[in-house]
Amino acid sequence: MTVTGYSDVINHALAFAAKHHDRQVRKGTKLPYLTHPANVAVILTRYGRDNDTVVAGILHDVIEDSIRDGYTREMLEQRIGDKFGAKVLDTVLAVTYRRHDDDGVELSGDERRADYLERLADASDDARWVCAADKIHNAWSIISDLRRTVDPETIWARFGGGRASTARWYRGVYERLDEVGFKAPIMTELEQVSRELEKLAG
Repeated sequence: MTVTGYSDVINHALAFAAKHHDRQVRKGTKLPYLTHPANVAVILTRYGRDNDTVVAGILHDVIEDSIRDGYTREMLEQRIGDKFGAKVLDTVLAVTYRRHDDDGVELSGDERRADYLERLADASDDARWVCAADKIHNAWSIISDLRRTVDPETIWARFGGGRASTARWYRGVYERLDEVGFKAPIMTELEQVSRELEKLAG
């Protein structure tokens, strides 16, 4: 069932995300972090995704970013599963960067990104939708900031690898989703925004 009108579960998910992202801001800005998952939800709704996928989009960064204030990863997983169901939890986990591999070895930043891309092969279509919407909002946000600033380097400096690495990452996500057979309509927008980011990166 597609999302139409008011949805209590989506409202509940937004409240849950607001609680766990409280005091967090978007990288390099003063914007409340909640603006990101809310925009991911808007993108997914625009493409007519169902409630479970939109809820997973709202919650997709909770486990990754909210292990604090006495919460462990296991506790957050339990809370999401209990409140929103196993399907939502599985989708969230599929798009959550892992800090450790299956053997418990800590992953570097590059290894976490490679692991994320690798796991898209086994991810559900719901998870791939959330992945695409997440990257679309992040990339458009970078582009909007670049177009508003007089000093683009202050924007690129937010991301460890700089302009080339950042643009390559978004292109890499698009290519990986395409490689694993994800042909959803949202892929057109993801390809468009990754191409625009590459142009600005020079």
